[in-house]
Amino acid sequence: MSTLKKLASQTAVYGLSTILGRFFNYLLVPLYTRVFTDIEYGINSEFYAYMAFFNIILTHGMETAFFRFAEKDNSKQIFANAFLSILGVAGSFSLFIGLFGSHVSEAIGYGLHPEFIYYCGAILFLDSLSAIPFALLRFQNKALRFAIIKNCNIFSLILFNLYFLLVGPFWEAKFGSILPFYEPGMGIKSVFISNVLASLITFLLLSREILSVGFSFNYTQWRLMIAYAIPMIWVGLAGMVNETLDRVLIRMLTPNVAEGQSLNGIYSANYKFSIIITLFIQAFKFAAEPFFFAHAKTTEKRDLYAKVMNYFIWICLFVFLLVMFFLHYFKIFIGTGFHEGLQVVPILLFANIFLGVYYNVSIWYKLSDNTKKGAQISLIGAVITILLNFIFIPEFGYLACAWTTFICYFVMMVLGYLWGQKYYPIPYNLPRALFYVSTALALFVLVQYSSIWINPNSFSGNFIRIISLFIFVYLVFYKEKIVGKKLVTT
Repeated sequence: MSTLKKLASQTAVYGLSTILGRFFNYLLVPLYTRVFTDIEYGINSEFYAYMAFFNIILTHGMETAFFRFAEKDNSKQIFANAFLSILGVAGSFSLFIGLFGSHVSEAIGYGLHPEFIYYCGAILFLDSLSAIPFALLRFQNKALRFAIIKNCNIFSLILFNLYFLLVGPFWEAKFGSILPFYEPGMGIKSVFISNVLASLITFLLLSREILSVGFSFNYTQWRLMIAYAIPMIWVGLAGMVNETLDRVLIRMLTPNVAEGQSLNGIYSANYKFSIIITLFIQAFKFAAEPFFFAHAKTTEKRDLYAKVMNYFIWICLFVFLLVMFFLHYFKIFIGTGFHEGLQVVPILLFANIFLGVYYNVSIWYKLSDNTKKGAQISLIGAVITILLNFIFIPEFGYLACAWTTFICYFVMMVLGYLWGQKYYPIPYNLPRALFYVSTALALFVLVQYSSIWINPNSFSGNFIRIISLFIFVYLVFYKEKIVGKKLVTT
């Protein structure tokens, strides 16, 4: 239990800071969906989808390789190898963007705005160089410093956005003069510039970690690391296909370009509602990856991993119910012009729960040095994503994207579990997990059904939802036998 408490405390530090920072960052969504049109917001989402792909290539699995090898060897040398490897790849990429950025812009249909490509290149370069210093902080269990720097990134991003999108236009309208660095009619360019500045600040804050280790390079050791890491590139790329390719395909597969960008904007805005589950999963990953590697040699490790899964599942289900029960309040965060896409929210929430469970069960291929198997699962998910989106987007639009995400992550979760039980058996409690899922779904259906007669915004409607949440929590606590004194003593 003490080990679980340590994981919980680390997750709490990562989680509270991440949730706090991302919550304020999420407040940009109401701003974006009111300042930008759905087409502009769709363009912004498309470019960030591109960046997600290239970030995987530039970091090329070195974060996971760092955790794996730092446990067994000199962590400073492993850090230097990983950092210099990323520096070489990211530096070459930046040089390519500097020389051929305008041609890339033409190729993807944005020839009038090559500056978007240059900004994205700068963001990718800075963010990729920050990846290993952040991994070092996690390895050293410096969760607080990690959280502070992460939040500095988020808050600076918010402040720069507010400066360019609100303060600059207000000052121009009120006083007839232009503030420094602000240009009238910047549009979504302001989002990219804000991100460049925030990423630069983050990199500078991490310079202490970079300079404290040094830059010696061990080629023999790096070869072992890159052999372990290369399959993780495919895992990451396939993961980004599953997570973000739909935002690119909506525009490409919709006959009318403007309509495609509009659908993309609506879908992307509503995708943000899954951020609460995503935040918990991200915080959990920050704490769990070094935790799992650290306990890989203990005798009780498999039972420990199984217990972690139990807690993970019911917390995710609680978040699902919280968002869906009170979606009538959450939806005010996006402009009314984007509300037509709310139908995808429950689908995407559950899809992300599947993804979180997959992250848990997939620990086996990292611990058993079988990363090729992990790459195979991710590639299967990518094939599902590509095929289903190509087939159904032209007819069903973003609804096809949501169901494709759901099916993809469900298949990956099942494969991850089945293959894991073959190569690295962990005694997960399936009956208990199914009990939690069926209970959450039953309560969700009942509450949705009650909305036919009772207004969700009324006192009675909200009371039913609160009671339903308490019922779920009580049943979980009863099942886990953490009631009364036992909850305190453990």
